[in-house]
Amino acid sequence: MHEDISCVFDRDPAARTTFEVITLYPGIHALWSYRIANWLWNIRFKWLARVISNIARLFTGIEIHPAAQIGRRFFIDHGMGVVIGETAEIGDDCTLYHGVTLGGTSWQKGKRHPTLGNNVVVGAGAKVLGPINIGTGARIGSNAVVVKPVPAAATVVGVPGHLVERPSDAHAQQRAAMAEKIGFDAYGVTRDAPDPVAHAINCILDHLHVIDKKNQNICAALKRLGLTEDNGALPSLQDCEIIIAAPETKTLDSSNQ
Repeated sequence: MHEDISCVFDRDPAARTTFEVITLYPGIHALWSYRIANWLWNIRFKWLARVISNIARLFTGIEIHPAAQIGRRFFIDHGMGVVIGETAEIGDDCTLYHGVTLGGTSWQKGKRHPTLGNNVVVGAGAKVLGPINIGTGARIGSNAVVVKPVPAAATVVGVPGHLVERPSDAHAQQRAAMAEKIGFDAYGVTRDAPDPVAHAINCILDHLHVIDKKNQNICAALKRLGLTEDNGALPSLQDCEIIIAAPETKTLDSSNQ
């Protein structure tokens, strides 16, 4: 019980006093009711265990099946609408927000609910369905629907859930430099957000960087051939970009050559 109370202060800045946590936090009430119901379930008082689970759901809005396996320092923030199925397994130091469902996708008996590793955070409204494994330290975004296993330390967003790849620092700086060069707001464009429009713009920035490097290589090659901007034989870098982007022209005849 001391660990359950302490983890609330660690993860909820709104918590002020121990008395407030004990008396007003539905996540704590649901968790302690679950522990009693789980003990009754394990000694085969299953009907009484379900009664306690239903009473806890009535007062907290959180439904935890007595047969679920929950580790230490588990925290449910706000909690309304949380559903944890019978064969769900939750590791230590996990956090669930309101509206989360750890549900099943089959009517067959046996393992049909997800398994969460340690230090997993599941955002508000997310649905984790089926007998899948969520790796240690994984993060599941709000309203995501996850039906496939998630590796450790990964971030999943969207419907259906997909992994969010975080670019390296060098890659992020490269995008920021290109965005600044062509006049975009680098703060809004280069952040790795699970937004299809932002992702498309990031792809464009990556492509522009490749084209820019090729243009620089072409201009450097022309300079090595003796063509320079000073004698007017070599166009500027901006002109090179326009020439390369222009459509292919017809071959000149021998007289014009």
